[in-house]
Amino acid sequence: MSEAAHPIRNISDTAMWAAVYRARETERADAVFRDPFARRLAGLRGEEIAASMPFSERAAWAWVMRTYLFDAFITEQIAAGADMVINLAAGLDARPYRMALPNTLKWVEADLGGILDFKEGILAREKPVCALERVRLDLADVEARRKLFERLGRDARKALILSEGLLIYLSADEVGALARDLATPPSFQRWVAEIASPGLLKMLQKNIGQQLSQAGAPPKFGPAEGPGFFAPFGWKVSDVRSPLKTAARFRRLTWGMRLAAMLPESNGKQGSRPWSGVCLFERS
Repeated sequence: MSEAAHPIRNISDTAMWAAVYRARETERADAVFRDPFARRLAGLRGEEIAASMPFSERAAWAWVMRTYLFDAFITEQIAAGADMVINLAAGLDARPYRMALPNTLKWVEADLGGILDFKEGILAREKPVCALERVRLDLADVEARRKLFERLGRDARKALILSEGLLIYLSADEVGALARDLATPPSFQRWVAEIASPGLLKMLQKNIGQQLSQAGAPPKFGPAEGPGFFAPFGWKVSDVRSPLKTAARFRRLTWGMRLAAMLPESNGKQGSRPWSGVCLFERS
């Protein structure tokens, strides 16, 4: 099939797709965050991918608010003493360059070599604001990731884990195994992840599942338990924030979505309700 027909070639291309929404947000006068590197990182391919996904265009607010909420959790956790941030499947994230971070902070990016090589090329002349390490790693390689977690666990006193845009592409068994591995090093204290409900997962599978499946990255993870899914693996819920309600607060929703945002908040089991939450977990 042609690249024009199926612009997402592999899971790393979803990083360009995400960067488009960060770039567009940055260009707004009322931006809730600014990423001056996103336009270069997204490139023309990022715009082509976004244009091929009309459903995601209608939900641009969700991409933006997810980034905003991750930024907020990161800022809060560093203020609370986190001395290392470990970004799993970091993709084209540029937080070590764009956020106000202490220069004593250690930031670690783990992802496939190809996407990290691409990012390094784009940002070659830029300087991160904190100590940055990039680790070329396939997170599906269990032995390799455990060795990485063990090493980083020794180096950190209070680490914060990020997994933005990762878990939905894993099976429940894979997410559980990753959660258990992350709970092993004592210094891995907090974890920020976003999750979808079964209802939202079904919606995504219907609207963009075919394109993602053809790229080998079908959406899979929408736990019926909600954030409580992680409890058996060593993580308890500390905070859950709604991208939908955050978008309503910033007046980014259509009239119909504003009505949906007025529904009572619920951070438990969601069932068929289309729902997502950016969650802060702590070791149990």
